[in-house]
Amino acid sequence: MTFRFALTASLAMALGQALAANYSLRVDAGHHDRLDTPVSFQLPDANQAHWQLTGPDGQAVPVQSDERGVATFILPKLAAFHTAEFKLTPAEKQAQSAGVKMTRQGSKLQFTLGGRTVMHYQAEKSELPRADLEPIYRRGGYLHPVVTPNGTVITDDYPHNHKHHHGIWFPWTNTLFEGRKPDFWNMGKGTGTVEFTGLQGQWSGPVHAGFSSSHQFVDLIAKPKKVALTETWRVQVYAVGQGDSAYHLFEMESVQRCAGSSKISFPQYRYGGLGFRGHGEWDGRENCFYLTSNGESDRIKGHATRARWCHVGGKTGGKLGGIGVLCHPSNFRFPQPMRIHPTEPFFNFAPSQTGPWEIRPGEDYVSRYRFVVSDGKPDAALLDRLWDDYANPPRVEIYDAK
Repeated sequence: MTFRFALTASLAMALGQALAANYSLRVDAGHHDRLDTPVSFQLPDANQAHWQLTGPDGQAVPVQSDERGVATFILPKLAAFHTAEFKLTPAEKQAQSAGVKMTRQGSKLQFTLGGRTVMHYQAEKSELPRADLEPIYRRGGYLHPVVTPNGTVITDDYPHNHKHHHGIWFPWTNTLFEGRKPDFWNMGKGTGTVEFTGLQGQWSGPVHAGFSSSHQFVDLIAKPKKVALTETWRVQVYAVGQGDSAYHLFEMESVQRCAGSSKISFPQYRYGGLGFRGHGEWDGRENCFYLTSNGESDRIKGHATRARWCHVGGKTGGKLGGIGVLCHPSNFRFPQPMRIHPTEPFFNFAPSQTGPWEIRPGEDYVSRYRFVVSDGKPDAALLDRLWDDYANPPRVEIYDAK
């Protein structure tokens, strides 16, 4: 009798799940051709941890849900102005193995795709790599090294002529906080710094791997020192770009908030914000090249212009590689002005270039960027296509198919 009751309850649960399982997804490509495009949508039931997605051809499509109730899959191919129908059903467990993997290695998180390293996130303060570096320069909360599909490192850390530069990082330079002027970029001044404060989440999966972390912008002029801003990062590496024209694709969302009741102001200045520092071998005008979405390849002419994306490249060990930095249209002052250094491998989206602004208590300052890392020369058509995917993603409509 007990066995029959348990069996009946099990069948009832399975039947209830099956009856709730019939969802359909209609994906509309919109005005752009889609190829290996990350597509995200809000799940119809946030309490359901795992799902199965079936494509128009009846084959399973890897899909991954997160703690926000958002699911993501990779749309293989869909022509502009066309739609595709998918079936979405609950699953008892994750059906596919991790396509992108995140592993903790001491103070770093390593991300790999198909056995290849994509990048590392330096969480806690890194060790100083040279004797000429003062302790004040120790920093955490940045991405380095960033690696191309062929294994070429394209970022630098603690470069000799700018000790405060770190791969991909996000400090502000010229600021005004409670009457003081902390500089969170030029750490050698000792007026400000940015500190890693913790990991809120980290994951691997068939569609993406990533992490969520927290940082704080510390005013060192104040006695005692005082936190001016708090920041959270959400970074995701996608399982795409493994075809003939290989590339690595990842994105960052930064959310900055006032730490207390005081606002922080940003006077007009030529740099500050999201920055990229290229490999040491790229140093020198002749060793690093740029290309903007406007078609500008002259670094002097490109400086202080505004663009949807900018590619920075050079040779490491004789191998050519680079990174495209894509700016989301929701970002403040989009298209954001750019700082392109005249001789060094440095790039920065710098909204302060066009005038003063501020972050006030109770407001979120949200910045979103996507990165395309590749070998060889920049592919403008690829960068345009990936920017279109980022800025104007396919539209997803979910409906009950019962």
